Amino acid sequence: MLEKIKLFFTESVQTQITATELLPQILEQAVLIIVQSLLNGNKILSSGNGVSSANAQYFAASMMHGFKNERPSLPSIALGANNLLLTTMANDQVYDDIDAKQIRALAKKGDILLAISTYGNCCNIYKAVEAAITRDMMIIALTGHDGGIISSLLGQQDIEIRIPSDHRARIQVMHMLIVNCLCELIEEALFPKHE
Repeated sequence: MLEKIKLFFTESVQTQITATELLPQILEQAVLIIVQSLLNGNKILSSGNGVSSANAQYFAASMMHGFKNERPSLPSIALGANNLLLTTMANDQVYDDIDAKQIRALAKKGDILLAISTYGNCCNIYKAVEAAITRDMMIIALTGHDGGIISSLLGQQDIEIRIPSDHRARIQVMHMLIVNCLCELIEEALFPKHE
């Protein structure tokens, strides 16, 4: 068992090292686009399923409440966080459309969709991406493995932050790290500390 535990840590570190070589410029682009969108009066809608939903909600909460410092709230909505809406739509067997429906009701041109999907194939998330495209939203996708269906939907203006792994747990750990990076860098860009 000890060898297995060590392997978990080693694989996680190796994924981070590989990501360090591949993702910094893409992450910087994502931050700059989000910051400009917020400065233009737009909002960020975040979407995920399962663990990715927790990351999407964490991102929205960090934007609204503050990440490291006390500051004004930033307009961000975690799609799929409304339990009444979730259970109502699930009861009507239209769960796959849960986030897309909210995008059609709440989003406008210039808003950003942060779509988080481990393998990029969750039906409700790629339907959210399709809805975002119809609203002329910019899409920032956090994916893994080969990017799945979501990757194939993205346009040239969109950004995919794809984790170089096909292991679910490694991808999800990296998604959490990237969400933390986004939150901190967005906050620092909009509310720089002068020392």
